[in-house]
Amino acid sequence: MIWSKEETLSRSEIEALQLSRLIETVNRVYETVLPYRKKMDDMGVKPSDIKSLKDLSKLPFVTKQDLRDNYPFGLFAVPKDDLVRIHASSGTTGKPTVVGYTENDLKTWTECVSRIACMGGATPKDVAQICFGYGMFTGALGLHYGLENIGAAIVPSSTGNSEKQIMYMKDFGTTLLVATPSYALRLAEVALSMGIDPKTDLNVKIGLVGSELLTDAMRDEMHKFWGDKMLVTSNYGMSELMGPGVSGECEYLCGMHINEDYFIPEIIDPNTGEVLPEGEQGELVITCIKKEGLPLIRYRTKDITRLNYQPCKCGRTFVRMDNLSGRSDDMLKIRGVNVFPSQIEEVILNVAELGPHYEIIVEREGYSDKLSIRVELARETDSYSELERIKNTVKNKLRVVLGLDAKIMLESPNTLQRFEGKAKRVKDLRSK
Repeated sequence: MIWSKEETLSRSEIEALQLSRLIETVNRVYETVLPYRKKMDDMGVKPSDIKSLKDLSKLPFVTKQDLRDNYPFGLFAVPKDDLVRIHASSGTTGKPTVVGYTENDLKTWTECVSRIACMGGATPKDVAQICFGYGMFTGALGLHYGLENIGAAIVPSSTGNSEKQIMYMKDFGTTLLVATPSYALRLAEVALSMGIDPKTDLNVKIGLVGSELLTDAMRDEMHKFWGDKMLVTSNYGMSELMGPGVSGECEYLCGMHINEDYFIPEIIDPNTGEVLPEGEQGELVITCIKKEGLPLIRYRTKDITRLNYQPCKCGRTFVRMDNLSGRSDDMLKIRGVNVFPSQIEEVILNVAELGPHYEIIVEREGYSDKLSIRVELARETDSYSELERIKNTVKNKLRVVLGLDAKIMLESPNTLQRFEGKAKRVKDLRSK
């Protein structure tokens, strides 16, 4: 089901709408947000210089640090009295990033999430259980309002108390699950420990997963637990941009459609800031062209992806972004080699004897980096030769993918920490 007619506009119609909204946004931001005006003045750029979409590259970037430096409301384009909702990040690595919404912003957010929910197969007949944490995090309320808007029944169960989550799924007839991929797997584990098979004893047919990278291997792992008929789609968003609803996968699983009438995407070289040609992989930069409260321009997401403008079989004409390869700030440099955790995950999840839970540890011994990986076995075994065979299989596969040797530590099932929100897979101990 396609939610709105805008999702099928022609490329020329999309670009005309984008340009009109971009010009309006740049003018408004220049007049009302002093830090933006200073950035533009320092670069010698005026709103009148923006005459085409290509002129977007003349504008300065905005980063998460800009939001922190102007904490809490310094980048807002409206008075605080005009805000009807305020969210913020956890701020674990500094001041939190604060985001706010006007009444119109909440309507836009709801519209965008309604679209990505429909892309992912949601219908008014669904019972949607939202296993994101409610609170300052934007994920739960974003999906809540969007799914409610299309007519689905909402079970706002939040995170935690996994046994009760399974009880709700069984008793309420939950058909759609909203969760991180790692928590969806944890819920399946808990169900099995309760004697409930998610494939046959529950009715969950759709997984709208987000807030974490979804690799193809992780999607396959979810199918092992929840069944091959479960449609698992990834959706993308950031609190700074709006929350969930920036983009989402359709049933053909060929990239996430970006709501281009609200967001303009670019791909840049993360090192130089240069805009890359169509089809090349790099850092995603997003410009918000319909937000009133916090209309970020050229926001550097740090997420690595590429854009695909080819037509999609679903009928939507919006550009698609590949599922993320990782984040530029998550990349580990180990003995001179660039390593993304997603590369390690792909290897682990393609070894049948291993489970989906792992931990990456990077340490420094003397002047050399040491890579260790703790990973759970899918099933316990006491055979030394079998354990050595599994270790060597993983080591050899990682050597091919990364060009590095790693120490593999096999753990018993249900040993490693489980996560209800974003999984924390990496411990970089080199600074210690």
